Amino acid sequence: MDLTAIIIQLISGVVGGNAAGFLAKARSLGPMMNTILGALGGVAGGQLIAPGVGGGVAGDAGTSALIGALVPLAVSFFAKKKAAPGD
Repeated sequence: MDLTAIIIQLISGVVGGNAAGFLAKARSLGPMMNTILGALGGVAGGQLIAPGVGGGVAGDAGTSALIGALVPLAVSFFAKKKAAPGD
């Protein structure tokens, strides 16, 4: 494992996670959780999926950003939403 690749995966995942939270405000888990889950998804995607995709650094960053965006959205579908007062 290359430290530079892991740093790129972390950054790409964080960007992807926060972009997904921004674009899907109803499903956003908040900036902190979007950042954490995006980073985890970015590293996981970069380590598990990117080698099969190829493309060097660009493919690694793209895959990390995509998986980093999908992880917070997937978790938000399973997270319970707080009921509004009076519901």
